[in-house]
Amino acid sequence: MSANLTNTPSQAQSNAAFDFVRTLAAELSGGNVDLPSFPEIAVRVRRVLSDPDSSVEQVVRVVGSEPALAARLMRISNSASLNRSGRPVTDLRTAINRIGYNMVRSASISFSMAQIRNSSKLAGLEHHLNDLWQNSTVVAAFAYVLARNCTKVNPDEAMLTGMMHGIGKLYVLTRVIDHPELFASNTMLNQIIGEWHTSIGKAIMENWNFSESMAAAVGEQADFTRSHDGPPDLTDVIVVSILMASHVDDVPGLGVALSDLGAAKRLGLDEAKTLAVMQESAAEVTALSQALGS
Repeated sequence: MSANLTNTPSQAQSNAAFDFVRTLAAELSGGNVDLPSFPEIAVRVRRVLSDPDSSVEQVVRVVGSEPALAARLMRISNSASLNRSGRPVTDLRTAINRIGYNMVRSASISFSMAQIRNSSKLAGLEHHLNDLWQNSTVVAAFAYVLARNCTKVNPDEAMLTGMMHGIGKLYVLTRVIDHPELFASNTMLNQIIGEWHTSIGKAIMENWNFSESMAAAVGEQADFTRSHDGPPDLTDVIVVSILMASHVDDVPGLGVALSDLGAAKRLGLDEAKTLAVMQESAAEVTALSQALGS
């Protein structure tokens, strides 16, 4: 547990923070990390897509059982980024075939985060949940563009990882609702989230049987000193995507943030290339993030 939590507004809040962090530590060490409050549709989508014997028809039936999610997939399949031919898709099966299963996963995660954001059970945390949802869609879009333009990483997997990068934050937020004294202080809550979300996110990814590279990317997203040999990998893409999402309106600041970052160097992102990627991908990132977040 972090000793930094002693600098809190009151002793009662400090005690509550330590109790909460102790609970998080116990859940993490015991492998008891899951999101039981996640909407059932996301669980069903994850289950059917993780079964190698599932057919496209089964996926269509599961997705089609939630009309709002099905409509979102239709919008994504007809978005400018993914519908290069300009021919509109009018049925769900064709839409799923066009965008692929990882995009279906990304859309179901985004849809579920939006549902959680509007849950009455999490009243008082709407601002945190909304910021997380919006940021996740932008990170996912940048991850897709970076993976496709600067690496050999699968762009759809990069997008899904970007969508999932904040899943540890979501876990903390759904657990902290039973401790209202903690979110009375944004500083305290943000500190707890900052210190715990990556390890919790990695554990959730592992529990949900996502790939080892995706779990590692979520767990190492804040490690700016990470170094490795070889070409840029998924973690590099996610680290840079998070920084890009946080500097959408501050390209000079982004250049400074990336200047000494190993992940950016492996992606070949010097100041000029970063500016070019941001400018060339602006419309696509907007379209993808709106499609995921709509």
